[in-house]
Amino acid sequence: MPEGSVVSTTAGLKFTAFKPLLADYVLTMPRGATIVYPKDAAMIVGVADIYPGARVLEAGVGSGALTISLLRAAGPSGKVHSVERRSDFADNARSNVDAYFESAPENWSLVVGDLQDQAFESEFDRVILDMLAPWECVDIAARALRPGGVFLAYVATTTQLSATAEALKEDGRFTEPESSETMVRGWHHEGLAVRPQQRMIGHTGFLIQSRRMAPGVEVLARRRRPAKGAYGVSED
Repeated sequence: MPEGSVVSTTAGLKFTAFKPLLADYVLTMPRGATIVYPKDAAMIVGVADIYPGARVLEAGVGSGALTISLLRAAGPSGKVHSVERRSDFADNARSNVDAYFESAPENWSLVVGDLQDQAFESEFDRVILDMLAPWECVDIAARALRPGGVFLAYVATTTQLSATAEALKEDGRFTEPESSETMVRGWHHEGLAVRPQQRMIGHTGFLIQSRRMAPGVEVLARRRRPAKGAYGVSED
Protein backbone atom coordinates (compact mmCIF):
# COMPACT_ATOMS: atom_id res chain seq x y z
CA MET A 1 0.00 0.00 0.00
CA PRO A 2 1.27 3.55 -0.69
CA GLU A 3 2.02 6.02 2.08
CA GLY A 4 -1.08 7.89 3.15
CA SER A 5 -3.24 4.77 3.12
CA VAL A 6 -5.74 4.05 5.90
CA VAL A 7 -5.39 0.71 7.69
CA SER A 8 -7.70 -0.91 10.25
CA THR A 9 -6.93 -3.12 13.22
CA THR A 10 -8.90 -6.20 14.18
CA ALA A 11 -10.59 -4.03 16.82
CA GLY A 12 -11.84 -1.67 14.15
CA LEU A 13 -9.46 1.22 14.92
CA LYS A 14 -8.26 3.12 11.86
CA PHE A 15 -4.83 4.68 11.28
CA THR A 16 -3.22 6.65 8.49
CA ALA A 17 0.06 4.96 7.56
CA PHE A 18 3.17 6.98 6.69
CA LYS A 19 6.88 6.30 6.82
CA PRO A 20 8.17 8.11 9.95
CA LEU A 21 9.77 11.50 9.45
CA LEU A 22 13.11 12.21 11.12
CA ALA A 23 11.31 14.02 13.96
CA ASP A 24 9.06 11.01 14.52
CA TYR A 25 12.04 8.69 14.64
CA VAL A 26 14.24 10.64 17.07
CA LEU A 27 11.37 11.30 19.50
CA THR A 28 10.60 7.60 19.85
CA MET A 29 14.00 5.91 19.48
CA PRO A 30 15.71 4.34 22.53
CA ARG A 31 17.64 6.95 24.50
CA GLY A 32 20.14 6.99 27.32
CA ALA A 33 20.76 10.72 27.29
CA THR A 34 18.35 13.57 26.59
CA ILE A 35 18.04 14.00 22.84
CA VAL A 36 18.55 17.19 20.85
CA TYR A 37 14.96 18.02 19.89
CA PRO A 38 14.06 18.38 16.20
CA LYS A 39 13.60 22.16 16.49
CA ASP A 40 17.13 22.57 17.82
CA ALA A 41 18.67 20.02 15.42
CA ALA A 42 17.13 21.92 12.50
CA MET A 43 18.55 25.21 13.81
CA ILE A 44 21.98 23.67 14.38
CA VAL A 45 22.12 22.38 10.81
CA GLY A 46 21.08 25.81 9.52
CA VAL A 47 23.03 28.10 11.87
CA ALA A 48 26.23 26.03 11.60
CA ASP A 49 25.72 25.80 7.82
CA ILE A 50 26.16 22.03 7.53
CA TYR A 51 26.40 21.55 3.76
CA PRO A 52 26.88 18.53 1.46
CA GLY A 53 30.54 17.57 1.64
CA ALA A 54 31.19 19.25 5.02
CA ARG A 55 33.68 17.68 7.41
CA VAL A 56 32.01 17.79 10.82
CA LEU A 57 33.47 17.07 14.25
CA GLU A 58 30.76 16.29 16.82
CA ALA A 59 31.40 15.81 20.53
CA GLY A 60 28.73 14.61 22.93
CA VAL A 61 26.78 12.09 20.86
CA GLY A 62 24.19 11.16 23.49
CA SER A 63 21.53 9.02 21.82
CA GLY A 64 22.52 9.97 18.26
CA ALA A 65 19.61 12.26 17.38
CA LEU A 66 21.79 15.18 16.27
CA THR A 67 24.26 12.79 14.62
CA ILE A 68 21.53 11.62 12.23
CA SER A 69 20.74 15.22 11.23
CA LEU A 70 24.43 16.00 10.69
CA LEU A 71 24.94 12.90 8.54
CA ARG A 72 21.91 13.72 6.41
CA ALA A 73 23.08 17.31 5.89
CA ALA A 74 26.73 16.45 5.17
CA GLY A 75 25.66 13.75 2.72
CA PRO A 76 27.71 10.89 1.27
CA SER A 77 30.44 13.28 0.11
CA GLY A 78 30.92 14.69 3.63
CA LYS A 79 31.97 13.04 6.86
CA VAL A 80 30.97 13.18 10.51
CA HIS A 81 33.48 12.22 13.18
CA SER A 82 31.82 11.82 16.58
CA VAL A 83 33.39 11.63 20.03
CA GLU A 84 31.49 10.36 23.07
CA ARG A 85 33.06 9.87 26.50
CA ARG A 86 30.53 7.26 27.73
CA SER A 87 30.64 3.84 26.09
CA ASP A 88 26.99 3.05 26.93
CA PHE A 89 25.83 6.23 25.21
CA ALA A 90 28.06 5.45 22.23
CA ASP A 91 26.62 1.94 21.91
CA ASN A 92 23.05 3.25 22.02
CA ALA A 93 23.83 6.02 19.51
CA ARG A 94 25.46 3.55 17.12
CA SER A 95 22.38 1.32 17.31
CA ASN A 96 20.00 4.24 16.64
CA VAL A 97 22.04 5.64 13.76
CA ASP A 98 22.50 2.23 12.11
CA ALA A 99 18.79 1.50 12.47
CA TYR A 100 17.80 4.83 10.90
CA PHE A 101 20.06 4.44 7.88
CA GLU A 102 19.39 0.65 7.76
CA SER A 103 23.17 0.06 7.87
CA ALA A 104 26.31 1.63 9.33
CA PRO A 105 26.96 4.92 7.45
CA GLU A 106 30.30 4.78 5.63
CA ASN A 107 30.92 8.49 6.23
CA TRP A 108 30.57 8.23 10.02
CA SER A 109 33.19 7.36 12.61
CA LEU A 110 32.60 7.15 16.37
CA VAL A 111 35.30 7.25 19.03
CA VAL A 112 34.81 6.64 22.76
CA GLY A 113 36.87 9.02 24.89
CA ASP A 114 37.37 12.66 25.85
CA LEU A 115 37.54 15.23 23.07
CA GLN A 116 40.57 16.88 24.67
CA ASP A 117 42.52 13.61 24.27
CA GLN A 118 42.06 13.56 20.49
CA ALA A 119 44.60 14.95 18.01
CA PHE A 120 43.33 17.21 15.21
CA GLU A 121 44.95 19.86 13.05
CA SER A 122 42.71 21.97 10.77
CA GLU A 123 40.83 18.90 9.55
CA PHE A 124 37.23 20.04 9.95
CA ASP A 125 34.85 22.62 8.53
CA ARG A 126 32.49 22.54 11.52
CA VAL A 127 32.77 21.67 15.22
CA ILE A 128 29.50 20.92 17.06
CA LEU A 129 29.61 20.46 20.84
CA ASP A 130 26.77 19.10 22.97
CA MET A 131 28.32 18.63 26.41
CA LEU A 132 28.32 19.96 29.96
CA ALA A 133 31.48 22.09 29.69
CA PRO A 134 32.12 23.12 26.07
CA TRP A 135 34.31 26.02 27.24
CA GLU A 136 36.91 23.41 28.18
CA CYS A 137 37.11 22.37 24.53
CA VAL A 138 37.61 25.76 22.86
CA ASP A 139 41.34 25.13 22.35
CA ILE A 140 40.89 21.72 20.71
CA ALA A 141 38.09 23.17 18.58
CA ALA A 142 40.40 25.95 17.38
CA ARG A 143 43.06 23.41 16.44
CA ALA A 144 40.55 21.17 14.67
CA LEU A 145 38.86 23.90 12.61
CA ARG A 146 40.09 25.32 9.32
CA PRO A 147 40.13 29.13 9.01
CA GLY A 148 36.54 30.29 8.51
CA GLY A 149 35.17 27.11 10.07
CA VAL A 150 32.15 27.27 12.38
CA PHE A 151 32.16 26.51 16.09
CA LEU A 152 28.73 25.82 17.60
CA ALA A 153 27.86 24.68 21.11
CA TYR A 154 24.47 23.56 22.39
CA VAL A 155 24.01 24.28 26.12
CA ALA A 156 21.08 24.19 28.50
CA THR A 157 21.77 26.96 31.03
CA THR A 158 22.77 30.63 31.06
CA THR A 159 25.84 29.87 33.17
CA GLN A 160 27.08 27.43 30.52
CA LEU A 161 26.31 30.00 27.85
CA SER A 162 28.25 32.72 29.64
CA ALA A 163 31.27 30.50 30.33
CA THR A 164 31.45 29.36 26.71
CA ALA A 165 31.10 32.90 25.34
CA GLU A 166 33.87 34.20 27.60
CA ALA A 167 36.16 31.29 26.70
CA LEU A 168 35.71 32.04 22.99
CA LYS A 169 36.49 35.73 23.54
CA GLU A 170 39.57 35.02 25.68
CA ASP A 171 40.93 32.43 23.25
CA GLY A 172 41.58 35.05 20.57
CA ARG A 173 41.15 32.72 17.59
CA PHE A 174 37.38 33.16 17.19
CA THR A 175 35.06 35.95 16.14
CA GLU A 176 32.64 37.58 18.57
CA PRO A 177 30.20 34.76 19.52
CA GLU A 178 26.50 35.00 18.77
CA SER A 179 23.83 33.29 20.87
CA SER A 180 20.18 32.38 20.40
CA GLU A 181 17.38 30.09 21.49
CA THR A 182 14.43 28.74 19.54
CA MET A 183 10.84 28.48 20.74
CA VAL A 184 8.14 26.72 18.73
CA ARG A 185 4.45 27.51 19.26
CA GLY A 186 1.77 25.57 17.46
CA TRP A 187 -1.57 27.04 16.38
CA HIS A 188 -5.11 25.75 16.62
CA HIS A 189 -7.30 26.35 13.54
CA GLU A 190 -10.92 25.24 13.37
CA GLY A 191 -12.95 27.42 11.03
CA LEU A 192 -12.70 30.99 12.29
CA ALA A 193 -11.32 29.83 15.65
CA VAL A 194 -7.63 30.46 15.00
CA ARG A 195 -5.49 30.90 18.10
CA PRO A 196 -2.17 29.79 19.60
CA GLN A 197 -2.14 26.37 21.23
CA GLN A 198 -2.08 26.49 25.01
CA ARG A 199 0.98 24.23 25.12
CA MET A 200 4.26 24.95 23.37
CA ILE A 201 7.83 23.72 23.15
CA GLY A 202 9.58 26.47 25.05
CA HIS A 203 13.19 26.60 26.19
CA THR A 204 15.28 23.50 25.52
CA GLY A 205 18.73 24.98 25.01
CA PHE A 206 20.92 27.80 23.74
CA LEU A 207 23.04 27.84 20.59
CA ILE A 208 26.32 29.75 20.68
CA GLN A 209 28.20 30.16 17.42
CA SER A 210 31.51 31.64 16.29
CA ARG A 211 33.92 31.51 13.33
CA ARG A 212 37.59 30.48 13.30
CA MET A 213 39.94 33.34 12.47
CA ALA A 214 42.93 32.90 10.17
CA PRO A 215 46.16 31.98 12.01
CA GLY A 216 47.92 35.01 13.44
CA VAL A 217 45.07 37.41 12.65
CA GLU A 218 43.81 39.51 15.55
CA VAL A 219 40.08 39.57 16.23
CA LEU A 220 38.48 42.95 15.56
CA ALA A 221 37.58 44.86 18.73
CA ARG A 222 33.92 45.15 19.67
CA ARG A 223 32.32 48.42 18.60
CA ARG A 224 29.69 48.48 21.33
CA ARG A 225 30.33 49.26 24.97
CA PRO A 226 29.40 46.56 27.51
CA ALA A 227 26.53 47.27 29.87
CA LYS A 228 27.49 48.83 33.21
CA GLY A 229 28.34 46.08 35.68
CA ALA A 230 28.47 43.34 33.02
CA TYR A 231 31.88 42.22 34.25
CA GLY A 232 31.46 42.83 37.96
CA VAL A 233 32.15 45.83 40.19
CA SER A 234 35.49 47.58 39.86
CA GLU A 235 37.66 47.71 42.99
CA ASP A 236 38.99 51.19 42.05
